[in-house]
Amino acid sequence: MGRPKVLPANRLRANTACTACRASKKRCSGSFPCTNCIHKGRAQTCIPFKSASSTRPSTLPRTRREPAALRQPVGTTPISPCQGTSSNNMQSPRSSRIQEGSPSDRRVEQSLNQGSRSPEATHRTHPRMLRSLQGERVYVGKAASLSFLQLLRETVTQHIGPSQFSHNYRSEDMLETEAHHDALDFSADACNIEARRSFVQKFSIATSGLIHLSLDTDKLLAEQQDLNSTRGQIHAAIGDLMIAIGAQSCSDEPDNVRIQQYFAERGQRRAFSSMLEDPSLDIVRVFLLLSFYMFGACRRNAAFMYLGVATRAAVALGLHVDSSGSSTPAAQEDRSHLWMSLCTIDLLASSILGRPAATAGLLSWSRNDLALGSSPAEAGLLASYQLALIIDEITTRLYSERSASTETADLLLAKLNSWSSLLPECLRTPLVGNDDPVAAQERIIGNMHVACCYHFAVILVTRPFLITTLSVRLARLHQTFASVTPHEPLEEDPAHSRLAAACIDSAVYMLQTCREIHQSELLLRQMSILKAFVFAAALVLGFAMFAHRSVDTEIDPAFTGALKILQMLSQQSAQAAHYLEILTLLESAVKQQRQRLSAQARQRRSQYVNRIFSLSEIPSTTPAPSQGTDFGHSGAGTPVQVQSGLFFPMISNDGENAIVTPPILDGVFLDWEGMELPLWDSFPFTEPGSSVLPGASLE
Repeated sequence: MGRPKVLPANRLRANTACTACRASKKRCSGSFPCTNCIHKGRAQTCIPFKSASSTRPSTLPRTRREPAALRQPVGTTPISPCQGTSSNNMQSPRSSRIQEGSPSDRRVEQSLNQGSRSPEATHRTHPRMLRSLQGERVYVGKAASLSFLQLLRETVTQHIGPSQFSHNYRSEDMLETEAHHDALDFSADACNIEARRSFVQKFSIATSGLIHLSLDTDKLLAEQQDLNSTRGQIHAAIGDLMIAIGAQSCSDEPDNVRIQQYFAERGQRRAFSSMLEDPSLDIVRVFLLLSFYMFGACRRNAAFMYLGVATRAAVALGLHVDSSGSSTPAAQEDRSHLWMSLCTIDLLASSILGRPAATAGLLSWSRNDLALGSSPAEAGLLASYQLALIIDEITTRLYSERSASTETADLLLAKLNSWSSLLPECLRTPLVGNDDPVAAQERIIGNMHVACCYHFAVILVTRPFLITTLSVRLARLHQTFASVTPHEPLEEDPAHSRLAAACIDSAVYMLQTCREIHQSELLLRQMSILKAFVFAAALVLGFAMFAHRSVDTEIDPAFTGALKILQMLSQQSAQAAHYLEILTLLESAVKQQRQRLSAQARQRRSQYVNRIFSLSEIPSTTPAPSQGTDFGHSGAGTPVQVQSGLFFPMISNDGENAIVTPPILDGVFLDWEGMELPLWDSFPFTEPGSSVLPGASLE
């Protein structure tokens, strides 16, 4: 039966075709090297076609590249008196997995001073338009993890065919939860002053290393606010939101859920009552807290808009400029704390979503307030703020171009290394010799936030080169089992391999750190920013696992640790539950890829023997001998194993014993014209309510 006609609007088309496919007028997969070039052994010469419009100068101003010696390092300003002297080298022994013979530090310095001659890595992630809860289209940039996820889905489809991971029915939705506006049967008097102090302590732990409001919380909770004045309304809203965020971070007991919803709604009502008329520092604090709460409540678009309101109020107050001469030192310190907290949350949230930050263009290293404070809380805030500035530079310099330059990546990594070498010792070690468990947990969570921001920055820098390197590796794996002799062997670029190794290392280190804290039972039940970091690192490791034929002793356990962390967070976070679902399906796709590669390796080794009987597999019909050859001859094709349906089966829920293999003949994918897997149309049996499978649904 022929395929049903598909509307042109529903067809998946490649954004850019390669030169060979365009010349031969064949449909290109859009990946480089593409599927056609891999099959025909010319993967080494597969390059994207450059049209006349693409060769014109870019309208975006290209950031001027300065020599490393002339650029001011990130950490030149001391963070605190307890300054550490240890350095963090970007290389590790695991780098040899991608490139044998890792370059020495002298070679890295040479590439920084003389410039890299390696080709640039073309960005294969693209901006996306997803559907919000109300059906509106919302923008997600190419630096976002969701854009990288889409690329990973296309890659998985290209190699193992359609699956639940690559054809998820919610792949076009930006998952968000509905707002609760129902009247709650709850009274504020049911939460006494001791319970409120406990929730504020949880708030301090949840925001440690990211937000520092410079407020006396005991005085804020103890004093009775004059709700008839604007200032009293603002202070009451700040207290309500701190309590709501603290209750959000606790276990999901019915009382905690009611307290969270009640104080969050009351704080939101007070925030919009009359305080938008005149800007103040408290207005900035209120909308910063509203944004942080909305990230935990799985309402990222609302959080993004609240950050815009807080930024406009901060700019009206001049927090973005150095005004040390116009206020007292204590007031200037409060302003600096609030500005750095706002920039940190805004830049991290914008990089996670791939959107322009509200504070972009307002940042400067020449501020006099960068050398303030000596407490671990202030040191953690300053470290996160400096990292947020580097992340903003990464997205501006690396992702605003059509391709990523190794020279730019080396300069950005040198900045991160400089920042790491000047990190104070109090941010490298946990709090020891202290009997206060709350203070110890707050410091550990703050240090974890700083470490995760650093590893996330490294991932953003090196991820384009990881994509290029692993794409070549997957193409080389296909050539290994193909009977077509390539014109030229596929080789990985040494500079790209080195950066790809740093990407994998950083993801492993991040997940190992989070796993240690999770095993110590110090993680909160709601971690607004951490779950996005864990998801980004797990996607990197999932891609690396998909390109590995065997289990890696560090990558696979780190990926499993990410699943366990998200499983704990998913009990109270719909966003973490969605991330867990995606990564679980990716893990199943990795197993199928490895089983497919193992089956092809056995097929290549054993051309004279077939498996006759198995309880776990449906026996296939024995094909007739190849025409013109004797049965059992070495030139005869191995019987094609197709299970559970036509061409590609639907994947079972467990995914343990399902071997999903595309049709193979002598280890070669059948080169159907115009049937590259990333461009396949939706088949009837993959659509909910299909007439082919009555009652079948992907739900």
